[in-house]
Amino acid sequence: MSFSETSAPLAKPGNWRFGFIWLRALIRQSEAGLIVLSILAGAIAGAGVTLLSIGTRLLHIWFYGLDARGELSALSALHSPWHALIPLAGGLALGVTGRLVLRWRPRRPIDAIEANALYGGRMSVGDSLLIAAQTLVSNGAGASVGLEAAYTQLGSGFASRIGSTFKLRRADMRTLVGAGAAGAISAAFGAPLTGAFYAFELIIASYTPFGLAPVIAAAITGRLVAQQFGIGESFIGHLASSVTLEGGVIAATLVLALICAALGITIMRLVTVVEDLFKRSRLPAFLQPAIGGLALGAMALVTPHILSAGHGALSELLHGARPALAVLATALCLKVLASAVSIGSGFRGGLFFASLYLGALTGKIFFGLILMVDPSFPLSDTACAIIAMTALSAAVIGGPLTMSFLALETTGDLQFSVLILAAATLVSVIVRRSFGYSFATWRLHLRGESIKSAQDIGWMRGLTVQRLMRAQVETVPATMTIAEFTRAHPLSSAYWVIATGPTGGYAGMVSITEAHGAAAETGRGAQPLLGLLRDQETTLTPGMNIREAARLFESSESEALAVTTGDAAKTVVGFLAEATLLRRYAEELDKARQDLSGESWIGER
Repeated sequence: MSFSETSAPLAKPGNWRFGFIWLRALIRQSEAGLIVLSILAGAIAGAGVTLLSIGTRLLHIWFYGLDARGELSALSALHSPWHALIPLAGGLALGVTGRLVLRWRPRRPIDAIEANALYGGRMSVGDSLLIAAQTLVSNGAGASVGLEAAYTQLGSGFASRIGSTFKLRRADMRTLVGAGAAGAISAAFGAPLTGAFYAFELIIASYTPFGLAPVIAAAITGRLVAQQFGIGESFIGHLASSVTLEGGVIAATLVLALICAALGITIMRLVTVVEDLFKRSRLPAFLQPAIGGLALGAMALVTPHILSAGHGALSELLHGARPALAVLATALCLKVLASAVSIGSGFRGGLFFASLYLGALTGKIFFGLILMVDPSFPLSDTACAIIAMTALSAAVIGGPLTMSFLALETTGDLQFSVLILAAATLVSVIVRRSFGYSFATWRLHLRGESIKSAQDIGWMRGLTVQRLMRAQVETVPATMTIAEFTRAHPLSSAYWVIATGPTGGYAGMVSITEAHGAAAETGRGAQPLLGLLRDQETTLTPGMNIREAARLFESSESEALAVTTGDAAKTVVGFLAEATLLRRYAEELDKARQDLSGESWIGER
């Protein structure tokens, strides 16, 4: 059938479904189709960032009496002491509505990292909208959290919905989810390269040439959409900083990186400690955000700089006069505590921007201390602040290239960015080796997930022993004599047979080759199989994934293992050979390699 014969009916209203199926097939088979979907995802992400930013600003104006250009965290003092109760009211509203939401949606929402790691990029738009709304309420009430988690959740969630609509392949779906996050971060910071590498490092967890175009397209689109509404233009303004890469500067940078690594790990652990204290307090869960809000209000009476994410406070810190060390130290301690209390008590949000502000405070304090020792220190306080804020963010967020590009797009100084990249890389290595998680993956670890990045391991969890094993297996009683066994099982029949005990449960594995060798020995044929049993305590269970099974094969040094129920009865349900497992493992790894190299595209075309 010719193209004209198939395309003519598409104009009829009754054939819209056929037209969509045709379009879906076209997009699935074309790399350009994925780029088009990424542009759409980037535009939606940019619009979402715009709405959330405007919504937060309106709440701050309404609740705290700011003017149209004011920033909550830039206030030197609250306009009224009664405003210290606003976080309490916001926490109460969040707790009560959260309790109602649990009845409606009892399952835990899935974020972009978890979705790409375990579920092939599948996310819920409903959950994403819910998280965005809760983050909006939290930040609008003054909780010390950022909106970036809501931005990426919204961008990735809608991107996932687009990918599901067009039934994209698993690898393309993961790329599209990353593109949605890239558009969101790019729109929020006015930095397309930062958004793109945020997606590569954190959401996709790999870089491929075939993923570059979709992610970059989404990042640029998100930036352009938000720019139309003035969002992302005034992140911190342009910061000019000229440095010379000399020995003293490099040494000071490395020391500052070590400090930021330690502080980042401390912040992440402190959030867990505060959360654990709230759980042990036996307060009703819906009241915990309100109590956290009360503590935030008390700290806000000391300095409002701890409120919200800290955009205004960071801009004032970088562009204004340098405060005294005591003021900086107080702000640092209170902001760390405020962020931990906000997240630990149940407010919704992240630590992306908060870590930038905390890093800038750390850098300013570091410069002040260095100045006491060496008044002619070649780095400026602003340079120290930029180094520290990118290094601390790399520790918390887990993206050294992301933060380095943010510094490059902010300062425009390539030589300075090289110094920052060194600091961010050092911090990343230290945190990975000593702690092992970023803040997002650390939170997942506390919930029982073992993932440390968005690298796709979902296929491993789906590929279980139950799917790989041979269910129809022959068993023999362990009391059977070796002679009887060899007569029933000649050397050419198989390699292994499973032996069972008196109650029918698993007893061990018998090697047919070894049994025939024993039967040839004088006097051994009349002995029972008990003396030949192997792996009597080592068995697989049906729910084990392919990686867990491979580790068990390696540790037991066995060629085959029985699959049992795993309970006290140890009922035999199957048999799995190591060769079968490794062959299937190699097939899946080859599929992943094809996705990375782009061979899967070539195969479909």
